[in-house]
Amino acid sequence: MPAKVSDVLAEAERLLEPSRFEDYCQNGLQVPGPQELDTIATGVSAHAELFELAAREHAGLLLVHHGLFWGDGIRVIDAVLKRRLEILFDADIALAAYHLPLDAHPEVGNNALLARAIGAETVEPFARHRGETIGVLAGLAEGGLASGELFDRVRTITAREPLVFDSGPDRVQRVAIVSGAGGDYIDEAAAAGADALLTGEISERAMAQAKEQRLHLIAAGHYATETFGVRRLGEHLAERFALRHVFLDVPNPV
Repeated sequence: MPAKVSDVLAEAERLLEPSRFEDYCQNGLQVPGPQELDTIATGVSAHAELFELAAREHAGLLLVHHGLFWGDGIRVIDAVLKRRLEILFDADIALAAYHLPLDAHPEVGNNALLARAIGAETVEPFARHRGETIGVLAGLAEGGLASGELFDRVRTITAREPLVFDSGPDRVQRVAIVSGAGGDYIDEAAAAGADALLTGEISERAMAQAKEQRLHLIAAGHYATETFGVRRLGEHLAERFALRHVFLDVPNPV
């Protein structure tokens, strides 16, 4: 039996509480579509290839982590945005995006899910952004993990070779995790007593900064570290409303 799109989005808003965050983008519904749906699709970033995949799956709602509209919003509809919108309109797909709320959530958030995947026994809030924490500080089992084992676990869960600066202790007890572009949290991670920072992508200055803080720095890919939350959100909504869910993978090496 189809569900109302408005009910599905209301549950997402209840769960993620996007109004708490001062974000870089518009969270929630970005492009309207049908009133009802029986298939929900999820993916990381809003672009034409993802939209075409959603259309092939006959999705009524597409949830993404990186939406179409950032900063001050649209100033002009260029050819790229026109094509993206046309795909959504022609297939009658609603588009909704959740950015920082989907990094921060303690159950369906990227960082909490990454922490569980590497074997964390405790998870604490970490990485403040404009009044809210968006990352986690993961505590590993007593005695910690050998650093090489941690790197192997990250490689396995992200299905890609991470960029690793092996500049911390031989055994890792605490891992600061900020998915996406979290390289600016190196100093905060060190101050919090972390032995490693796991993130997606980093800047050029990060190598020396991590080395001087004696911290392992693991850059496992912006895309690869942010598939977890939106997929789990889709699963939650599909379970709640008895919908079909499909995660649409468009791998990105960045």
